[in-house]
Formats: sequence, C-alpha cells, structure tokens
Amino acid sequence: MDVVDLADKLSLFTQHWSPKRVATLNDYEIKVVKIQGEFVWHTHDDTDELFLVLSGTLTIQLRDGDVVLGPGQLYVVPRGVEHCPVAQDEVHAVLIEPRGVVNTGSAGGPLTAVVEAL
Repeated sequence: MDVVDLADKLSLFTQHWSPKRVATLNDYEIKVVKIQGEFVWHTHDDTDELFLVLSGTLTIQLRDGDVVLGPGQLYVVPRGVEHCPVAQDEVHAVLIEPRGVVNTGSAGGPLTAVVEAL
C-alpha cells in the first residue's frame, strides 16, 4: 500500500470542480478537488457528503443558512439536503462519498464530472 500525499495529488491538476479519486475505502471513494466560484444547488438523495477543507475558505450554502469552513475543518451534508458549495478564492478539499456518486447530484448539467483516478 502506498502513502497518498494530498498536496502532491492536488499539484497534478488545475481544473476546478473536477474531483480526482486518490484512494478507495471499502465502497467509498476518497477524492481531492479544487474549488473556486459557485457550484450548482443540488442534493444527494441516497448519501451524506463529507467536505474536509485543506486550504482556503469554503462556504456551503444551505437553505437554512451557510456553513463556513477553513483549513482543518469538515462538514457532513446530510443526505437529501440541498446545498451549493461556493469559494471566492481557490479551495483545496477532500471529499468522501460512496463509489459512483455524481458530483452534481440530482441537478446534472455542465459541471457534472467524470471522476478519474490520480
């Protein structure tokens, strides 16, 4: 088993909103992602979604109010809760989700990513 260096993996790509799989844990994918700008409002009806911020400031907009995360902080969006991630400046984050989860959830659209392994 190889050690995964998250900073090294993040240095291998520049695209925003394009998660890359860096490891698998049982039926879950561990992904790194670069975030900047505003995503789409969406839900994941069948799963929770974990955001762990490595650098920058990430706002997760919820209909009930915003959650603001800085480096070293995480938040779990409960299944079925509509949310929209936003970052004024670039954010590096880790996502943990079941294998096959679509990043845009029920919304679809041009920001839907095909997850590649790094």
